[in-house]
Formats: sequence, C-alpha cells, structure tokens
Amino acid sequence: MAERQRPRAKTIWPRMSAPFVQAVLAGHSSLGLAFAALIYLVCFSGTVAVLVHDFERWEAPVVAPVEAAGPDTVIATARSFLSGHPATEHIFISLPDINSPRTRIYAELHDGEILEGFAGTDGTWSGPAPTPWSAFMLGLHIDLHLPHAVGSFVVGMTGVALLSLLISGLLSHPRIFRDAFHIRLGGTKRLQEADLHNRAGIWALPFHIVIALTGALLGLTTLIAGTLALAFFKGDVEQTYALFFPPALEDDTTPAPVPDLEAILADAAARAPGAELRMLRLDHPGETGQSVHVTMGYADKLAFGDSYIYDGNGALFHSERVSESSLGTRILQTIGPYHFGWFAGWVSKLAYILLGAALTWVTSTGVAIWTARRRSKGHPAPVTERLWAATVWSQPFAYALSALTALVWPGPDPLLVWAIATGLSLGLTVPLGPVALSTGLRAASALLLTALPLAHVLRHGADYADPVAWVINAGLLASAALIALSLAWRATPQRRARMA
Repeated sequence: MAERQRPRAKTIWPRMSAPFVQAVLAGHSSLGLAFAALIYLVCFSGTVAVLVHDFERWEAPVVAPVEAAGPDTVIATARSFLSGHPATEHIFISLPDINSPRTRIYAELHDGEILEGFAGTDGTWSGPAPTPWSAFMLGLHIDLHLPHAVGSFVVGMTGVALLSLLISGLLSHPRIFRDAFHIRLGGTKRLQEADLHNRAGIWALPFHIVIALTGALLGLTTLIAGTLALAFFKGDVEQTYALFFPPALEDDTTPAPVPDLEAILADAAARAPGAELRMLRLDHPGETGQSVHVTMGYADKLAFGDSYIYDGNGALFHSERVSESSLGTRILQTIGPYHFGWFAGWVSKLAYILLGAALTWVTSTGVAIWTARRRSKGHPAPVTERLWAATVWSQPFAYALSALTALVWPGPDPLLVWAIATGLSLGLTVPLGPVALSTGLRAASALLLTALPLAHVLRHGADYADPVAWVINAGLLASAALIALSLAWRATPQRRARMA
C-alpha cells in the first residue's frame, strides 16, 4: 500500500505558508502595541516639525523676509551684534535660504545666556526675538526633551521599530499590492479601517521607509559613533567624532581684535567658485584663540557645503569641501533635509505634511483595528481603547494649547503646558469612555486651533511684516475645520451604528 503523503501547507506567496504569515501578523501586532504611543508621538511631532521654520516666522511676524544677504550684510550683522554684546562665546549667523528667508542670529554669551533673533535687510540686529514654541516642537521630535543622548536613542529605536513594522506589515498581508485599490467602504468599522490602514501604508510606502530609515540613522548617531569607536579606536569616541567634525583651535582668552571679516569672506568665495555664503560662525570673538567658520553652499547639493575655518589672524586653519569629504560626512549632511523635507521649499514641505499625516493616521488606526478585532471576537480591551483614544487626540489638543499659551502668556514653558495637557487627557480615561473622550478632545482641539489665528491677529495686528503668518493662520483654521468635519461625520446615525 502506497505511503500516504502528508498534505503540504497552503502557500499564499511562494515560499510563504499560511502559518508563517499568521506568525508575522502576530509579531506585527505585538511590536505595534509595544511601540504604538512612541511611534505615534514621533510621527505626529515630525509632521508638524516640517513647518518649524515657518512657525518661527509666525511667532515673530514683525520681522520682514529677506530675499538675500551678501557678505557686506552678514559682516554688518556680526558687528551690530558684537557691539552690543562684547562678551560673546559663540555666534551663528544663518543666511536666508529656501526654507527661511531671514538672516537668523543665534548667540551664546559668556554667562551662558542664549540670545536668538533676526537681522533686517541692512544687517542690523533687531534685538531678541525668541521662538519658544517652535523650539519646543522641534525638540520634542528630535529627543523628546530628554537628555540628548538618551532622547535621540529612544527616537532612533522608534525609527527602527517603525521600519520593522513596515516590513512585517508587507509580509503579513500577501495580497497588499494586488488589493492596493480595493477598499470596503460602508461595511463594519474594523474592515473599513483595516482597508484604509493597508492602502495608506502601501501607497506611501517609499516615503514611510525613507522617514523611518533616516530617523533611525539620525537618532542612533551616538550609538553608531560608539560602535565605530569600539571597532577602530579602542573605545575612544573623540577619535570617531574627529572623522566628521573639524579640529578646534587652542583656547586662549587673551583679548585680541576680531579678524578682517571682509578678507576672510573674500578668500572663502575665491576658494569655492559657484557657491554662495550660507553661514558665518564666530567662536570666542575678541580673544586670541578665536576662529571664524565660513560655510559656502551649492544650490544643486543638499549637503551644507564647503567649510573653511580661519584663525584669529585671518589665516586658513582647516578646510573641507563637499566633493572631498568622507562618505559618512556627506550622509550626515544630507539625511537631515531628506528626513524633514527641507530641500524644495513649499513643494517638499506640503508633500511631507500630507505624507506625514498619512503615516500618523496609519499608526493611529493600527491600534484601533487591533481593539476592534478583539471586541468582535468577544474579548474587548476597554482600558486600551480609552488610553489609545486619549493618546491620539491628546496631541492636537496639547499642541494647540501650548501654542496658544506661548502666544498670549509667554511665561510658562511650552513643554510644561504640553505635558500638563497630555497628562490631563490621559487622566480623563478614568471617568470617560473612548467615544466621549475622543469627541471631547476633538472638540477642544478644534476650538483651540480656531482661537489661535484670532489671538495671533489680536497680539500682532493684521499688518504682518511677514506674510507667511497668514499662511500658517489659514493652515490652523483648515486643521480646525477638518477636525470639526470628523466630528460631524462620526455623529451620523449610520456611523454610530457601525461603531457600536
């Protein structure tokens, strides 16, 4: 009697059996639940951070845009600032570019005080013009306002987790490419959101992968440097960083005149034909150990540009050209613009906002699908549903409240206001269910986003020197309208029946 053959496992993709797909799906769900809150926070904050330069302009709309600033204007800016602040430790002067048409000054004084502001068309320092909410928002995305080494590591690992979720999501849905345009609208909430979740994930997959990969690289820079130090320099991290950063001059605090900036900028321009001045940095100005760092950028390159460092006598001390720099240096200089969308002006910014919002939505619906699946199987997770509703809708509420507070009452730290608003939202999970919690936070967010442009006009007047303030105000009102529409759509009888 012939031996009976064991039936082979049913395959969905070649060499991918159904048990394998189910195991990957289980791993996808577990990893998503473990990192869900962090991934959502990083995605949400990153989407808003795309507009950090524009929010800086919105916070200081009295400063008029500057289309271009030549060497003479930059020198006037440096002299204008140093004349009023001779005890300056470091001063950075960034010139107008495609991301921000302003001459920006960032300075650290000897006593540790930080001064930020902008220069006018003639290069005159117009006084401090802090942008605390923009700084808070960018810092939350970069390192969660934790100690930088710790926070950037957490954000980097979140990027690794997101990349892993993208890969496991593809493997656990073998028909995802075949069904790329198949959406079951009008059915149950779980099936509808599952289809939308998968379609949004696949349509913008290249963007999702780039964001996750560059975010992981940016966040894990410290870990990568430590690994290289152990592998090649016997654990000496300073030798690793020396591969990417220029050497420093010997510290000497003896008073000395500031070197001839006109001659230095002319020399840098001669050494980098076809480039334009991007940044002027003075370290320890007025001391013998001072240095002048000039960055010359190229319009057709994402990298910062050629770097020239001059000593206190105006002699060239160190130079590094983009074309001659190491591969690691070029990667470090370009992944930032790629990650944030700062390379093609409003075209890339708008694309990154839409795609970032899609990635944030994919993250938020992932947990919602998991809880809906459990409920449909008779194993609801009410605590998770409440916590997730609070997590998702706490961020529009907390961001709007912190921005409004910074606008009308600059005293409190925006980070503190954000933390209190987020904690309050999570605390409401005790008395409220997920639907009531979501509805309340959406309504509060819409109201705050509507109030922001009104408060901005009342504080600064309608005659803005920088017209981008109107663009940001219009975007805030549009965001409020979208949230209000989501409330109205959710409240229809058909939707309430499907969500029950």
